[in-house]
Amino acid sequence: MDFLPIKENKDFRRIYAKGKSFVAPVVVTYVLKNRSKNVRIGITTSKKIGNAVKRNRARRVIREAFRILAPDVKPGYDFILVARGKTPYVKSTEIVRVLSAQLKKAGVLK
Repeated sequence: MDFLPIKENKDFRRIYAKGKSFVAPVVVTYVLKNRSKNVRIGITTSKKIGNAVKRNRARRVIREAFRILAPDVKPGYDFILVARGKTPYVKSTEIVRVLSAQLKKAGVLK
C-alpha cells in the first residue's frame, strides 16, 4: 500500500489541532482519521534538529521506518511524524520499533 504526502499548511494545522499525539524520545506521531481511503503522511523537522544534513537524515530514517510499517496501517488516516533531537543519530530499525508501538497505541495497525 502506498502513502501520499501531506503538503498543505492547513492540513498540518488541522492534524496538529485535532489529532491525537504520541510522544517518544525519537519521534512524535500525530494521528487523525481522514475522509478518504488513503494513508497520508507528513514529516516535519525543525532547525532544532541540526543542520540540513541532519534534518534530511532524520526525514529519511522516519520515511523508511514508516514504509516498513505501511502495509499494516489501516487505510483512512493522516499522520504527521515530527523528528526530535535524537532522530538523526538512531537507525531506522529503532524508529520502526517506537513507531510501531505508537501506531498500536493509536489503534491504526491491522
